[in-house]
Amino acid sequence: MSNLNLNAKTENTFDAIVVGSGISGGWAAKELCEKGLKTLVLERGPMVEHVKDYPTATLAPWELPHRNVVTEKMREEQYIQVRGFCNEHNSHFFVNDKEHPYNQVKPYDWIRGYHVGGRSLTWGRQCYRWSDLDFEANAKDGHGVDWPIRYKDIAPWYSYVEKFVGVSGSVEGLPQLPDGEFLPPMEMNCLEQHLASSISKTFTDRRMIIGRVANLTRGLNQRGPCQFRNACDRGCPFAGYFSSNSATLPAARATGNLTIRPDSVVAEVMYDKDKKRATGVRVIDANTMQSEEYYAKIIFLNASTLGSTFILLNSISEAFPNGMGNASGQLGHNLMDHHYHVGAVGSHDGFKDNYFSGRRANGIYVPRFRNIDEKTKRNDYVRGFGYQGGASRGRFNGSDKIGAELKEEAASLGDWSMWLGAWGEQLPDYDNKVSLSKEKKDKWGLPLLDIDCEFKENEMAMRKDMMNSAAEMLESAGMKNISTFDDDKAYPGLCIHEMGTARMGKDPKTSVLNKWNQVHEVKNVFVTDGACMTSSANQNPSITYMALTARATDFAVTELKKGNL
Repeated sequence: MSNLNLNAKTENTFDAIVVGSGISGGWAAKELCEKGLKTLVLERGPMVEHVKDYPTATLAPWELPHRNVVTEKMREEQYIQVRGFCNEHNSHFFVNDKEHPYNQVKPYDWIRGYHVGGRSLTWGRQCYRWSDLDFEANAKDGHGVDWPIRYKDIAPWYSYVEKFVGVSGSVEGLPQLPDGEFLPPMEMNCLEQHLASSISKTFTDRRMIIGRVANLTRGLNQRGPCQFRNACDRGCPFAGYFSSNSATLPAARATGNLTIRPDSVVAEVMYDKDKKRATGVRVIDANTMQSEEYYAKIIFLNASTLGSTFILLNSISEAFPNGMGNASGQLGHNLMDHHYHVGAVGSHDGFKDNYFSGRRANGIYVPRFRNIDEKTKRNDYVRGFGYQGGASRGRFNGSDKIGAELKEEAASLGDWSMWLGAWGEQLPDYDNKVSLSKEKKDKWGLPLLDIDCEFKENEMAMRKDMMNSAAEMLESAGMKNISTFDDDKAYPGLCIHEMGTARMGKDPKTSVLNKWNQVHEVKNVFVTDGACMTSSANQNPSITYMALTARATDFAVTELKKGNL
């Protein structure tokens, strides 16, 4: 019997374990495998193979049973997910909320994808670097703790991942939005160009640019190019956009060092108090409910912000009675998301002889222009926001005609319209937190997460400016029928940019991770997904997760070879 156990342990032992296969987990797997480590990737959901498991990728709306509307069954089973971007054509890439419950102490929309590739299959693909304006913000205005890194520390890693990902964009020379390694940019349509010109002429502090997006405008590494179908969230059979399934996991697999185990719910990280090191993870098979242990020298937690923090909170031992790495008492705290669903929309009665070609999987971007320097400083709130949006021209509607006249009018084009939606920064706040339920458990016997998070005074003050500034930019371009919007039901989580809860920092007394994304108290455990973030900035965060992951894996392997791990 002892021999059998020994064999089982040997078979379950790897150089590295990565928990999660989404954007950051895919990068961890690629880097560790390419550096020669036998790497196990654990994913709590089922396998999704590139192309083969994209069932709706090439279907037109009329080829779907319900013409791509949200069905009553979806409203019943995916009642949180349908508040986001879940529809008939992609519902298989979003969780069943009935099967994966959590407790909302305050309203919180937790949008999730439990499968190989995670939300890398459905993400918005917008890629914007942070600058020192973002990395220095906490230290300068006193919210949260100081980041242990600056832009210079991560800049080379931004370049490293961008060259592999493939980010299309334009070089702008803006200090608050550093340029990157770009493929040729997509083009603005005529109304967007008009608005961009108007903004530049009217406002000295603002600029509108084409979005920086992980869609390939030319082929890269045997992927793409983008076909301008704008059907990215179904999975792309052309590999026209970056995902774990189309890019990082195939690169990891090509090394021969990758093992993927789907349907594996990680319950905890195991710890040896004598060696002061993690030894591996305990896994529950999602289907059989059987428990199994896997062992490795280094462990990367990339289970998503709340998933990774759950694992640490649930890794309770004599050494860590309140969760692994929680000596600071900060684990689970400082949950952030971007606040959005606020802005303005308007129409334009010009450009009647213009239309657009294809379905561009991208929009425009207005980089942050508030609280950058003394000239742009606001007295009613700190930090800032940026805008995304776009212009389009639809079909004419609303006719009272009948017969042939109706057909002729229905085939005609309507006016151009333009929308601007703002993405704003949420401040780190200790009271915005997650914790393990003391009463409720899921079907695997694990405690549910209690989520207690809300937007506070600074975010509310910022939203007023986000709405009004959008309207004034549209007005500058001669837009008509301008209407503003501010959705008070856009709760935290809905932007799907959840961050924090296991923050990086300089001081182990006030943070969970150091500058290398190591757990302060357990040097062979790394967290490089959204949980590590010390502040949220206002830019889409995924490219920063990728850069931090590449940087941390390089450090981890170097330390491992030195015998320090």
